[in-house]
Amino acid sequence: MTPAEKNWAGNITFGARRLCVPRSVRELREVVAASDAVRPLGTRHSFNTVADTTGDHVSLAGLPRVVEIDVPGRTVAVSAGLRFGEFAAELHERGFALANLGSLPHISVAGAVATGTHGSGVGNRSLAGSVRKLSLVTADGGMRILWRTDEDFAGAVVSLGALGVVTSLELDLVPAFEVRQWVYEDLPEATLTARFDEVMSAAYSVSVFTDWSPGPVGQVWLKQRVDSGEPAEVPAEWLGARLADGPRHPIPGVPAVNCTRQQGAPGPWYRRLPHFRMEFTPSNGDELQSEYFVARADAVAAYESLARLRDRITPVLQISEIRTVAADDLWLSPAHGRDSVAFHFTWVPDAAAVAPVVEEIEAALAPFGARPHWGKVFSTDPEVLRTLYPRYADFEALMAGHDPEGVFRNPFLDRYFRR
Repeated sequence: MTPAEKNWAGNITFGARRLCVPRSVRELREVVAASDAVRPLGTRHSFNTVADTTGDHVSLAGLPRVVEIDVPGRTVAVSAGLRFGEFAAELHERGFALANLGSLPHISVAGAVATGTHGSGVGNRSLAGSVRKLSLVTADGGMRILWRTDEDFAGAVVSLGALGVVTSLELDLVPAFEVRQWVYEDLPEATLTARFDEVMSAAYSVSVFTDWSPGPVGQVWLKQRVDSGEPAEVPAEWLGARLADGPRHPIPGVPAVNCTRQQGAPGPWYRRLPHFRMEFTPSNGDELQSEYFVARADAVAAYESLARLRDRITPVLQISEIRTVAADDLWLSPAHGRDSVAFHFTWVPDAAAVAPVVEEIEAALAPFGARPHWGKVFSTDPEVLRTLYPRYADFEALMAGHDPEGVFRNPFLDRYFRR
């Protein structure tokens, strides 16, 4: 078959010799067993070479659709290639929800989990935090099932595709809920830094958008649970910010047609927690992205360090988003062991111009032990990265045990993980 030549953003040209789209788990096992080098390929939304290979790419999009809800157990088993937006409505119709969703419902479950992708909310863990069971194809074409109670489970969830090809996941569910979404504009920067925890705790999910220009912070998106007891109406002014008089896109001046509905209209969780609607493509991929996680306790100091770079950041930036992620115990999760704040940067699609700015950001955030998002643009030295995760060496041992011949390895993994 013709390989998938590029990632979604178009900044990575894959080196795979072929793209396989197996139609059954049995066929997938045969492909893996016959290959000397293979990598799973999701919705291609990573901005670096984590998914690349010179061997075989395997897409899970062709596997039979599985959405099996266990009502008493409050769990759902889903096929790994499904995108969140492809089964969320079904969960809601059955009275259930996922506790958290990312800004894009277009990404695959397995890919999002494997890279530690998240959503927002001081009490909400990343998408990987809801996983309670994994089924994966091992390097010899065998099958392995890992449960949350297994000793190595916490190392196998955010695994960067290094342990095998995940075929299905079982996720925790919560009762279905509805959300109202409000957007405030021009929050004074001094208020954000002085009352950071208050701002980020103001709703179930909160996102702060800024272009790092001097002056007020551009937008604050508040996603409020309808059942929270908070009033259905909000004030026209809040902490010095004003309520937006119409729907907004995170990037000022861009039409909001592809954004989820705002201005307090209640709707199901899956139509409000993401920033963008499933039925629209949020952009044409004309962007690069980076993201760094620091402990919430260091959020204000980290913000102030970044603000000192505003003259370097703004010329190559489209928009920046600040979110919170609750701590988890997953070995390679950027939120491992600490409640975190994520500083996200959507860059212009100019890798040469962005690269030196990324290096300056990493230097500014180094005192705070900033962990980069595994699927985005970063340049953190491998030896530095090793010091940021207490279970890093344990994960390397887990890789060696699962894949002693390196079938699932690629140059990205070779750079960051020792054999």
